[in-house]
Amino acid sequence: MGLIANDNHHLGGAIDCDGADKGTRFMLLCDNYDIPVLSLIDTPGFMVGLESERQAAVKKTSRMFLAGAKLGVPFLAVVLRKCYGLGASGMTGGSRMDPMFSVSWPTGEFGPMNLEGAVVLAYRKELAAIADPVEKKALNDQLLGTLYAAGKAVEHATHLRIDAVIDPADTRRWLIAGLQTGKRTRARR
Repeated sequence: MGLIANDNHHLGGAIDCDGADKGTRFMLLCDNYDIPVLSLIDTPGFMVGLESERQAAVKKTSRMFLAGAKLGVPFLAVVLRKCYGLGASGMTGGSRMDPMFSVSWPTGEFGPMNLEGAVVLAYRKELAAIADPVEKKALNDQLLGTLYAAGKAVEHATHLRIDAVIDPADTRRWLIAGLQTGKRTRARR
């Protein structure tokens, strides 16, 4: 099988332009040679910022979605830790609902973006209205705690956003079962 994974020692696991290009080419290579793809996910999402934009981030990262949508080989996704933003969707072949299976270890965290950033963006007015720094931090911590609770792997599984939360020791068993089905996830185009 082909393996794609995030390295949290490099950019915290964020997918930059070079990583998106490499992942896209690799998925297409696996598809061309009928090799199933395993994605091990630990990403805060796609890399953002001016430097990333200068490198055509939108164009390059969107190719991951296109490559994933065209895959005809089995695609298996295992969330190890962070599964945030569009980068997480790119690592799951375009959608967390699309792989042959999408499972998470209990350490999995899900969200539309980094949760600390989400609190700052979504509750900017509420936090700015509080003058007392201790009170502001208490509200921030409360809001962040709510997002972390909603983003836990078990919570996502209860809403059928992933197939299961598994014991890391059972990962190999899940992979073997997924590969033994021997089915293509989509017809070749």
